[in-house]
Amino acid sequence: MSALEMKHLIGLRNVSAADIRLLLDTSRQFRDILERPVKKVPSLRGLTVVNLFFENSTRTRTSFELAEKRLSADTVNFTTSNSSVQKGESLLDTLRNIEAMKIDLVVVRHRGTGVPQFLADHSNAIVLNAGDGANEHPTQALLDMFTIEQKLGSLRGKRVAIVGDIRHSRVARSNIWGLTTMGAEVTLCGPSTLIPHSPDFFGDVHFESDVRRAVQNADAVITLRLQKERMDDSLLPSMREYRNFFGITHEVLEQAKPSILIMHPGPINRGVELDSEIADGANSVILEQVTNGVAVRMAALYLLSGGRASE
Repeated sequence: MSALEMKHLIGLRNVSAADIRLLLDTSRQFRDILERPVKKVPSLRGLTVVNLFFENSTRTRTSFELAEKRLSADTVNFTTSNSSVQKGESLLDTLRNIEAMKIDLVVVRHRGTGVPQFLADHSNAIVLNAGDGANEHPTQALLDMFTIEQKLGSLRGKRVAIVGDIRHSRVARSNIWGLTTMGAEVTLCGPSTLIPHSPDFFGDVHFESDVRRAVQNADAVITLRLQKERMDDSLLPSMREYRNFFGITHEVLEQAKPSILIMHPGPINRGVELDSEIADGANSVILEQVTNGVAVRMAALYLLSGGRASE
C-alpha cells in the first residue's frame, strides 16, 4: 500500500492499522531528512496550507508551520484575535472566504468538538485536525507512537500507561485508538473524577486507580497535563493532592522497569504531573517527541496531499 485510504486526518478512531503503519513508516523517512544539513524538500511546492488556530497553541502550531516549510509549501496563518471572527463572522463563512483564495490544505485547532469534521464536510480542501475540544489530537498520538517505536521497536505487545486527566484529554483518546489498533496494551490511571463516565467507550483497555501499579509493568508512561481550563474546581481537591497520589516521582518509578519511557505532550506542570528531575532525566523522551512531531506532521501533510511513500 502506497497511499492513504482516508482523505482527511480528523482522528484515529476507526483509522486502519495499514494507514497508521504508512504514516509511521513515512514519518521515519522524514525524520531522517531532519538530520540533514539541508532540511528542506520540495514535496509540497506549489501547494498552500492555511493554519486555522482558534485556540492557543505553541508546540503544535510551530510544529505544523515547520513541517509545512520543510516541505516547501506556501503557508497562511490565521488567528481569531485579528480576524473577522471578532466581528461576528461564522465559522463556515470564514472557511468559504479562505477557500475562495484557492488553498489546498487546512490545519485546524478549535475548542469545539467536531469542528474539523464540520470543515471537512463543507470544504474541498484537505483537513488535518490539530486538536478539537476534548475529542481527538491525532498527530500528537502518532508522534507518541512513533517515539515509542523509535525507542522500543514494534508497538505490538508493548504496555503503555496513560496517567492523568483522561476525561478531558484529546491526547488520551487519540492515543487509545491508535495504540490499541497497533496491538499495544493500554492502562488508564487517574482520579475517579477524571475518568470518563462510560469507560467501556474505549474498548479493550485496563483501568487502574493506583499509579504505582499502573506503571509497574509498563514500557512507557504518557503523563497528561491537567486540563484546568476544561474542568471545574470540584473535580480535584488541590494540585498538591493530585501530585501526592498521581504525580510521577522517583518513589513511583521505583515500582517500574528501569527502562520505562517518560512521555508528556506538553506543556508540563512541573511538580504536579511530573517532578522536574523525572522530566529532565535519562528516561525522558519529551524533547524527542517534539522533534518527532515535525516529522510526523510532514508525513501526514505529504501523504494526504497525494504523496506516496515510495517517492
